[in-house]
Amino acid sequence: MTSPNPPRASLLDRLDEGPVICAEGYVFELERRGYLQAGAFVPEVVLEHPEVVAQLHRDFVHAGSDVVEALTYYAHREKLRVIGREQDLEPINRRALEIAKAVAMESGALLAGDICNTNVYEPSDSASHKAVRAMFEEQVGWAVDAGVDYIVGETFSWAQEALIALDVIKRANKTAVITLAMHQADVTRENWTVGDACRRLAHGGAARPVPDARRRAFVPVAARCALALRRGQPPVPNRSGSVHLQPFRDCRIRTRSARARNPLPGRVLRRGPPSHPRAGRGRG
Repeated sequence: MTSPNPPRASLLDRLDEGPVICAEGYVFELERRGYLQAGAFVPEVVLEHPEVVAQLHRDFVHAGSDVVEALTYYAHREKLRVIGREQDLEPINRRALEIAKAVAMESGALLAGDICNTNVYEPSDSASHKAVRAMFEEQVGWAVDAGVDYIVGETFSWAQEALIALDVIKRANKTAVITLAMHQADVTRENWTVGDACRRLAHGGAARPVPDARRRAFVPVAARCALALRRGQPPVPNRSGSVHLQPFRDCRIRTRSARARNPLPGRVLRRGPPSHPRAGRGRG
């Protein structure tokens, strides 16, 4: 009799062992390949070309990602309303989660849900706060139904909107990883410093708040590389645009020029053939 497969280690368990790499950048890569419209960047491709999305997930895992993140970025109600496809809100989210889950199961990667900034949040408008929360609750509910291991809330320039996302995720009993988008100065739109915003998010229960500056660096597969750590000081972006994650072995997300001089070890950065332990499986 075949014994059942052991459960996957959780995100927090994996972080206790070392860095976890989550490759992203789906909307930009799919736009580059001609499958997604620039401007709106709504992931209609999950309904129109699901096989392309599945292959991109496999490509990222093959390149070394430890996580398959569902392509639900900009798949919230407001974005779909703007392009006249609000009726496709649930189908897009559920299909994206289904595609990601299949690749995560075949590769052994973690499965992450995803929510993001809504562009409707206004700090002085309580009605906008309710609308934002309702949008997050829809997407988080579908992610929970899909059995995600954790949920990413990303590219928030309003840290208070990120706090709403965090609260919704935590109320769903899921681990949350939150990223902040710094556009010009290293402050949120409330004028909170990076450290202050990360402390507030950590106090709210985020597994790891990570600055996601618009000056962010890219890994060789043209995807963003987030190193989330369970413990330590909040990561602080330096003036070169890299992110210093302390105190974990002085790891960095480096720009291309910095990588050439002092590359990261192991699976974080790689130029030759993949040596990822999952690289040989699930490619058919």
